[in-house]
Amino acid sequence: MQKALNLLKNKIKGDVYFDELHTQIYATDASVYSIKPLAVVCPKSIEDIQILIAFATQHKTSLIPRAAGTSLAGQCVGSGIVVDISKHFTKIVNFNKQDKTVTVQPGVVRDELNLFLKPHGLFFSPNTSTSNRCMLGGMVGNNSSGTTSIKYGVTRDKVVSLQTVLSDASLVSFRKLTKEQFEQKASLQTLEGAIYREIQQNLQDKHTQSQIDTEFPKPEIHRRNTGYALDELLYTSYFNRGNKDFNLCKLLVGSEGTLAFTTQITLKLDQLPPEHTALVALHFNSISDCMDTVKYTMVHDLFSCEMMDKTILDCTKRNKAQLENRKFISGDPVAILMCEFKAETELELNNQIQIFLNDQMVVKQSYHNAILYHEDVNKAYELRKAGLGLLGNIIGDYKAVACIEDTAVTLDDLSNYISDFSKLMEQFEQKPVYYAHAGAGEIHLRPILNLKKSEDVARFEAITSAVAKLVKSYGGSFSGEHGDGIVRASYIPEMLGEHNYKVIKKIKTVFDPHHIFNPGKIVDALPITENLRYLPDRKELEIETFMDFSASEGILKEAEKCNGSGDCRKSEVFGGVMCPSYRATRDEKDTTRARANALRSFLTQSEKKNPFNHNELKEVFSLCLSCKACATECPSSVDVAALKAEFQYQYKKENGASFRTKLLANNYKLNKKAEAFTKWSNSLLSFPITGYIIKKTFRFSSKRSLPLYSNITLNKYYQIKVNELVSDKYIKQIYLFNDEFTNYYDSKIGQDAIHLLTRLNYQVIILKNDESGRALISKGFLEEAKVCADYNISLYRTKVNSNAPLIGIEPSAILTFRDEYLKLATNKEEAKELATHTFMIEEFLAQEIACGNINSNQFTQDSKTIKFHGHCYQKALSSQIHSFHLLNLPKNYEVTIIPSGCCGMAGSFGYEKEHYSISMQIGEQTLFPAVRKAKKEVIIAANGTSCRHQIKDGTQRTAFHPISILKEALK
Repeated sequence: MQKALNLLKNKIKGDVYFDELHTQIYATDASVYSIKPLAVVCPKSIEDIQILIAFATQHKTSLIPRAAGTSLAGQCVGSGIVVDISKHFTKIVNFNKQDKTVTVQPGVVRDELNLFLKPHGLFFSPNTSTSNRCMLGGMVGNNSSGTTSIKYGVTRDKVVSLQTVLSDASLVSFRKLTKEQFEQKASLQTLEGAIYREIQQNLQDKHTQSQIDTEFPKPEIHRRNTGYALDELLYTSYFNRGNKDFNLCKLLVGSEGTLAFTTQITLKLDQLPPEHTALVALHFNSISDCMDTVKYTMVHDLFSCEMMDKTILDCTKRNKAQLENRKFISGDPVAILMCEFKAETELELNNQIQIFLNDQMVVKQSYHNAILYHEDVNKAYELRKAGLGLLGNIIGDYKAVACIEDTAVTLDDLSNYISDFSKLMEQFEQKPVYYAHAGAGEIHLRPILNLKKSEDVARFEAITSAVAKLVKSYGGSFSGEHGDGIVRASYIPEMLGEHNYKVIKKIKTVFDPHHIFNPGKIVDALPITENLRYLPDRKELEIETFMDFSASEGILKEAEKCNGSGDCRKSEVFGGVMCPSYRATRDEKDTTRARANALRSFLTQSEKKNPFNHNELKEVFSLCLSCKACATECPSSVDVAALKAEFQYQYKKENGASFRTKLLANNYKLNKKAEAFTKWSNSLLSFPITGYIIKKTFRFSSKRSLPLYSNITLNKYYQIKVNELVSDKYIKQIYLFNDEFTNYYDSKIGQDAIHLLTRLNYQVIILKNDESGRALISKGFLEEAKVCADYNISLYRTKVNSNAPLIGIEPSAILTFRDEYLKLATNKEEAKELATHTFMIEEFLAQEIACGNINSNQFTQDSKTIKFHGHCYQKALSSQIHSFHLLNLPKNYEVTIIPSGCCGMAGSFGYEKEHYSISMQIGEQTLFPAVRKAKKEVIIAANGTSCRHQIKDGTQRTAFHPISILKEALK
């Protein structure tokens, strides 16, 4: 097969991978399953897909279509060739505003499509929780829904036509047909004609019609994703069972890529919803009261009707970030039903709400009804989202497992169904969590299981089987929106009846006689308990690490926290930082998810004495900028920056480090030696010929400017000025951490900080601390970094307290005290105590402003406009709001935060020749355009030394630290 794959690689215009790294990172999606594929292909054209189909047929393998890979039921895993359309099939092909339709390739992201449509007053309405990275191909494959399906319907309702490649490699379009057009199609002596004839023959059979009527989910359930949608085809004018035109797209939507390969999708669009929004949050003392109320709320014109229960609410009680979002909650509700209204005017909106509340007075189930408007509506949804994130972020091997989470029943059945479901879960000693789409009759429910244990694997199957029977008894759909995949496909015969299942198999066979399209899903299902991500009852590996990963119960479980949700695939237009390298390359290999999955795979499967010693791991971590965004933006808080540092340390033990790596890691020592020759060193660095030689020697990019030393180090400046800084009237003593970057390269900023703090009546003390260890950590020199950590902790631990805090200028250095030191220090308790009194300088000053020690009267009345770019570590471990408040202190300063992610420099990363291009691509996403757009008189602010250097190289604009700006603003 290796030879055949090499030949395939030569034929395909797109990318073909069959190396160990790619096959490992594509082995999983967001489900509990893992199947290593034969190869991974990112096709560039329809011709590539046709070649793949011919290859799969000839070599008796299969094609597994994949978009963002966020499927929860195992739809995107398989042993054949994974066909990833997310990189190249990303075009909006055609937009017809008058007809309200748009044609897209399957790799277009749902929210990015809506950004394109917004100026035209239109949008694609189905809105999954993954909408900022999920793609239209996946939404079609899964028949996705979302919170507003009660108002707008599901994906199946929006698909006008599909362009597909069939199993014989023919290109065919499917759309609605009249009876005459159907007959013409059925008369074709082609695979397309055979498909229409097979459907015609089966659905005209009276017994089949009767079986569909009897066995399929009740038609009033609009979220029906179990099996193939034969009922949607039957209830059409062609079979005299309805008024709707026959459209084979109804079958293809929700077929999970098992029938044909979609290359273009034409969608029906909706008008943007009305501007005015309100949410009524009904509070209940019991789940049953909440469930009983749903059918009464749904007689109103709601845009969404979502539920969250006490378990989710309790998860947010101790979360400081959610305290503001919880303000609408009254008492201690067991459940809350969030009913959203929209209207063209506030008067109309309030009228709707009043009528709704009057009805609730009659129903008498809720004990409190909170009304939220405008931003408070978003806060309520943020609370729900945060609660789910906290719930899902369970430390250890017990996880909320996706298997029964999207069952759907009619609203009339919902209360009784949930009651029976709760009793059923009691038998399995499970306390269910209730949330999500109550208005659609679909409550998300997940058991908490440890699938590393065989007994819990058995419970996993038993719970799924029992719930399938319960759903069937109510005429419900076993999958409301997440599809069958592997986890539910084996229950389709039971859910739809054996006769209907045989019809489904016939349809699969006529579409795909060689079963090359996504086998094991819907038809001839793979067993629910096989191909699990974790081998049951495996011997837990004890992997020794230098850093302390005990908070996650070890490095392996830190990696295993990744559930595959793919939040790291969202693009820069949706804000945040994660994941900068993926945003530049659009390669799955460069996602946070891929790094965690690769590390997990190699650590558990390696036969080497040192399981970290794999070039594949070196490759997958090579473009990680250690921005730390994943530690906070990832819903599972997978700290890939820490994983990378540990990997580099372990890999270096076996393979050593290059001279350049040693130089960059030990830059502090080099700077100490160069301190006496500052002018000479700067001449060498800035003179074109010698600068070029230095760059070439150390493999730095020739396009990158080199940083120059300050004329005087901050240490020397402080020694000169120390006697002038003594005062008996100071508010507080402050220990200023003199980091290695400020001391040698940005001494002027340090001087500004001393001047500013002294003028504001703080006594500044600088001790002879060691370097922070930031460069050492970033290159995996952890033993040396530990020495720095222990020295600095010992130096400050008896001196620093709440009245004498430790503050720092460079975010990447001072925040090391709050992050890596906790994983490196010999004395963890001392490290934790010191961390509680350690702040970025902007954090500290913002706190002093809040308590009245600093005010705007101490600063200029002049007007200035400032645009601020925050450091990645600040965004991940602190908040940009501190810098924002600080810069706004002068009364007439107008400050905005640039909505940028990572600047792309990341310490030494942006200097390195092989990374320069990626570094600049990252900068060009948001930061550089925003800086270039700013008028010359606008001040650009950035608190990271790397960020300021990157801005200078990328835009030729000088950026200033907020402290320098504020120092200049003193009266």
